[in-house]
Amino acid sequence: MAFSKLVKPESSELLHLTVLRTERLAPHWVRVTLGGGEVERFRPMGFDQWFRLFLPIGGDAGLDRVPAKANKMFGYLKFLRIPDGERPVMRNYSVRAYRPATEAVGAEIDVDFVLHGSAADGTAGPASRWAETCEPGENVLIIDEGLTFNPERGVDRVVLIGDETALPAIASICSSLPETATGTAIIEVPSKEDALEFPHPEGIDVVWLDRPHEFPPGSRALSLLHDLELPAAPFHAYAAGEQSLASGVRKHLVGERGVDKNAVSFCGYWKIGAASPASKAARDAAAEPLA
Repeated sequence: MAFSKLVKPESSELLHLTVLRTERLAPHWVRVTLGGGEVERFRPMGFDQWFRLFLPIGGDAGLDRVPAKANKMFGYLKFLRIPDGERPVMRNYSVRAYRPATEAVGAEIDVDFVLHGSAADGTAGPASRWAETCEPGENVLIIDEGLTFNPERGVDRVVLIGDETALPAIASICSSLPETATGTAIIEVPSKEDALEFPHPEGIDVVWLDRPHEFPPGSRALSLLHDLELPAAPFHAYAAGEQSLASGVRKHLVGERGVDKNAVSFCGYWKIGAASPASKAARDAAAEPLA
């Protein structure tokens, strides 16, 4: 049975949000909590819900010029017409956690950022630098993009694979699975300090892989998959992170292990040597059917 590749959100309108607070989780991780603004219009879907995030690198004037459909072709072309220096930085991020409003506080969205380089010495990219230096009260925009992990493909037995950029998504997926779920989560990180533990069903075996500098991102996770004993079919496989890891997992499972292609969800978040995020063209290329 074929399922849609993506689960679309109820709405993909631009939402104005505000930075509420930040927290340094580890040397290479910062959590930014968003809320305020139009957060009550956000509809949480759980699992690996992701969104386009627009950061005010050139100030709020740039945010005001972002077109309503900046995630679509014609809207994106309008977005590119915003002058350099004023144009916000657009990146893709997962909802690490969502907390509904209470009588005391409004709804909140946690977003975890992997830090690359350092804001202090100028080696950080624009999104990493923003996450490391942003202050409460700063404004951002998001456009909800829904899910790559389609729960209709199964939630009882899973194989989850990703690099550090997929850790927030995998952690959120695990929080959305039933307590009786079983399977394996393989997560490759640059160092032990980047392995942020997270709650998960007892039946999910979480395997952390440190990645020495000489190994390409995703290579250790993909290598381990080749020797992994897979759950009894049917099960739902999910792969995300560097593009070659995401597509490599699918090719191995479908092409070499005989897994039904409709049981595999995958997404290339980024590509070695290219600016983040992976473009829609890159995402579409990674999603092309196997020959």
